[in-house]
Amino acid sequence: MTTKNLICIGCPMGCPLTVIMEDGHIEVTGNTCQHGADYAKKEVTNPTRVVTSTVRVLGADIARVSVKTAHDIPKDKIFDCMEEIKRTSVCAPVRIGDVLIRNCAGTGTDVIATKNVPRAGALPKE
Repeated sequence: MTTKNLICIGCPMGCPLTVIMEDGHIEVTGNTCQHGADYAKKEVTNPTRVVTSTVRVLGADIARVSVKTAHDIPKDKIFDCMEEIKRTSVCAPVRIGDVLIRNCAGTGTDVIATKNVPRAGALPKE
């Protein structure tokens, strides 16, 4: 039997969870909603994360644009994803939602821009 204690991030309540794993069965206690049980089961069997970072921008008044993975990726692929992000540069303009890296590190998930970056000297559109 293995026991893990987690804090739920499924909703703003932040419930303290206890996960008991025995013979392939997972029991979750402490959750006040179904999000807690779902989060705990996923966290102990297949942990994933959304990665946030920045990518170099060429031809803009700022050097970097904020980015994130479009979906969560396996936790063990975070460093591979970050290496690919570190090697990437894009040309301005960049718009929120632009796909800057497709299938980052073979995860099946794209890296997208989370900020608008106009060309150097251009006024941002309101």
